[in-house]
Amino acid sequence: MSLLKKLSDAVQGKAPFDCNRSPKWQKIRNNHLKVYNKCEACGSLTQLEVHHIKPFHIHPELELDQNNLITLCENSSKGVTCHLFFGHLGDYKKDNQSVETDVVYWKGKLI
Repeated sequence: MSLLKKLSDAVQGKAPFDCNRSPKWQKIRNNHLKVYNKCEACGSLTQLEVHHIKPFHIHPELELDQNNLITLCENSSKGVTCHLFFGHLGDYKKDNQSVETDVVYWKGKLI
């Protein structure tokens, strides 16, 4: 990961500056997106992010666990940036412990 990307993520609160991803992360991420290739909240097919249900910086041991991943988008095609809103409760420095429940609840309302 480039220094610029790490700084950008740190400013947004996505991950602490000193957290290093596993060398296997990119492959896990790509495989996840092949299977779960749309936003779980709104159904978008673009600007997809693989979100850790239990945050990577708190639970690094779950970084590669498929059961800890959910696909959310970064676009606002339905008026909501799903990754920010559902995954982080509107603030990248927060984490949403009920992201899966919230996505199921809102999915029917957004699609």
